[in-house]
Amino acid sequence: MGASVPERPVSAAPSAADIRRWRRYLADEQLEAAVYRDLAQRRSGEEREILLALADAEARHEAHWRALLGDGAGATMRGALRTRVLGFLARRFGSVFVLALAQRAEGRSPYDSDSDATAAMAADERIHEEVVRGLATRGRMRLSGTFRAAVFGANDGLVSNLALVIGISASGAPTHVVLLTGVAGLLAGALSMGAGEYVSVRSQRELLESSTPDPEARTAVADLDVDANELALVYRARGMSESEADEHAREVLRTHDLALTADPAVHAQSDEHEAVGTGLSAALSSFCFFASGAVIPVLPYLFGIEGLPALLIAAALVGLALLGTGAVVGILSGASPLKRGLRQLAIGYGAAAVTYLLGLLFGTTGA
Repeated sequence: MGASVPERPVSAAPSAADIRRWRRYLADEQLEAAVYRDLAQRRSGEEREILLALADAEARHEAHWRALLGDGAGATMRGALRTRVLGFLARRFGSVFVLALAQRAEGRSPYDSDSDATAAMAADERIHEEVVRGLATRGRMRLSGTFRAAVFGANDGLVSNLALVIGISASGAPTHVVLLTGVAGLLAGALSMGAGEYVSVRSQRELLESSTPDPEARTAVADLDVDANELALVYRARGMSESEADEHAREVLRTHDLALTADPAVHAQSDEHEAVGTGLSAALSSFCFFASGAVIPVLPYLFGIEGLPALLIAAALVGLALLGTGAVVGILSGASPLKRGLRQLAIGYGAAAVTYLLGLLFGTTGA
């Protein structure tokens, strides 16, 4: 149905612009199908089946444009740059970042406003976006704890140490003092971030663990009184309605299997544990990434550069790093990488500007 050719008046032959547009669509559909097949090769089970089904859907769209083009299909064109980049990343990495990029690509489909595409094709693209969003969400859940610590650690290191170095430098302090201050800020901040992240994640996991059903509770089922027991209250406390809880409790008493692992509440808590990550991995990521961010503003001073040139170089290096981390967050969240990068840049430079002005003030007043 999605590949049906729209009716065109006999006298209305396709223009050269139509042919070029259709050929570009054809190339994009071929590339997108290849991306999904490449991703499927790195997956197994249900995810593999879903990705292969998406590739088959793109093949239906490809058939639509081939039918419109007929003999005018010619040699395969190169697809859009973003689709080619997506294919390159899929072949090399096959990660959640590629799925996030694919989600954005599906969301930018031009078929809604193109009369040569069928309504079914436009609807397909909208559904494809949701399918890829679901797959990308699985990956985001798997890495969100460590990734969060890494990204925010790097950004904190970049912003805080740039602000510290610029503030001290603006006060008129000698270069060696600025360098020592930057190194001290790096170590202090990295240790503080690592310790704080470890305590935060461990505390969150401990709270989740205290809410997880006790597997040993299944041993009590065989001794429960069939006519008078509180087993149904367990399921009501987990969110079931009274009738559902009573029915489930009767089934458990009949089979003598508490089946805790089949409980939706247990699955939800398991997913939360996975999303939180481990305390040690989060702490190490936070420490390393804060340090990697905090060292960048110090680099000009490490190489002996002084004064205003050192400040400008430090600011430029940090600006590039902030754009990069913001873009990564944007890609992973399915948002615009450019907007996220510019937002990070504005926040970082805003903080640095405040400390620079304070440094000038304290240096002028001798405070």
